[in-house]
Amino acid sequence: MAEAIAQGLIRAGKVEAQHVLASAPTDRNLCHFREGPWSGRMPHLPPALALALPVQALGCQTTHSNQEVLQSCSLIFFATKPHILPAVLAEVAPVVTAEHILVSVAAGVSLSTLEELLPPTARVLRVSPNLPCVVQEGAVVMARGRHAGSSEVKLLQTLLEACGQCEEVPEAHVDIHTGLSGSGVAFVCTFSEALAEGAVKMGMPSGLAHRIAAQTLLGTAKMLLQKGQHPAQLRTDVCTPGGTTIYGLHALEQGGLRAATMSAVEAATCRARELSRK
Repeated sequence: MAEAIAQGLIRAGKVEAQHVLASAPTDRNLCHFREGPWSGRMPHLPPALALALPVQALGCQTTHSNQEVLQSCSLIFFATKPHILPAVLAEVAPVVTAEHILVSVAAGVSLSTLEELLPPTARVLRVSPNLPCVVQEGAVVMARGRHAGSSEVKLLQTLLEACGQCEEVPEAHVDIHTGLSGSGVAFVCTFSEALAEGAVKMGMPSGLAHRIAAQTLLGTAKMLLQKGQHPAQLRTDVCTPGGTTIYGLHALEQGGLRAATMSAVEAATCRARELSRK
């Protein structure tokens, strides 16, 4: 996830790679930062962006000191595992100032928890992205803490729109987004795989079937977003009386696809809420 955000921002030219300072305990992940193909000056952009996360080689600066990141940068992304984040916040809290904008990507860590672990007036936001950010087609939601204002939200939204669609939501919707869009990537992949395997069963070569299935998902998603239609309308447009599609839809209904999908989002959301309470 961290890799996806970093690549999206740099590829879109929102931030220059050499202005990113990444911190991690070892070189195992940091080595991916030090060489990369992206460059170009963007002097009108905000100060250096700090990323405490593992990404592919991007040509960024690196350090093993989390405090150095805070001392060098004003916009900080915390992209650690949830159980590690409290220790990282305790480490950097002494050097947090009013100039910092602190963004957590850690799943299940609430804004109230973040604010409890940081100085009283810290400007904190919580972001929930998904993996397609790496190809700049992600779905990202953000929620602001008590001391984060419209300017912080606008700055973060401007940056993260490089990764795809980005919207501000109430914090209560963040866990739902995790179930819908974070975990939803895996659900969609499962459906794409099944779609292609149906074609393989009917005699199509596997590689071709998987390419066509993926393109079908991509094209359908673009139509839904660009036309602003409800999916039911587009589905109706594809169906003709007594045609192939309605026969296939009947088979999907018999297999319980709709109910299984709703249950999958519910289960993933409930699990995200469980993690938030830990």
